[in-house]
Amino acid sequence: MNALSLDHYNVYCKDLAASVHFYERYVGLRIGDRPPLPFPGAWLYADDKAVLHLIAESGRQDEGSGAIDHVSINCSGIRSAIDRIKADNLPVDVRLVPGMQLQQVFIRDPDGVLIELNFRDEPQVEELANFDAATEDPRKRERPGSRSASRG
Repeated sequence: MNALSLDHYNVYCKDLAASVHFYERYVGLRIGDRPPLPFPGAWLYADDKAVLHLIAESGRQDEGSGAIDHVSINCSGIRSAIDRIKADNLPVDVRLVPGMQLQQVFIRDPDGVLIELNFRDEPQVEELANFDAATEDPRKRERPGSRSASRG
């Protein structure tokens, strides 16, 4: 057997409408067809592929390990993405990957899932003017909307 690609990821959300709005507005996904499943939810699409399945919280028992750090999505249009996020006053972290033409934008969804938006081969944004990718350790950098960031 060979793995071919990631099919989709699933997020349990406390507020389905807020989560759909977040992924449509800031990630560029669009809500689409979903089978008539016996629980509330939504499927969000990139082009013609359902890449995110949202399930509304409904008294479920906690599942999963919580070990996944983030979900990464390839995107285009970094300037408009950052402008939209800043206009809505969401915490955001912009990074540059050393040795690659890759800029990253990190935001959290309404349920705290860290979303990494990847922008390849686009003009460098001004937010990276003082960013030193050679010395920046992402493990020590405060993530947007993290618990430590919200304490301040």
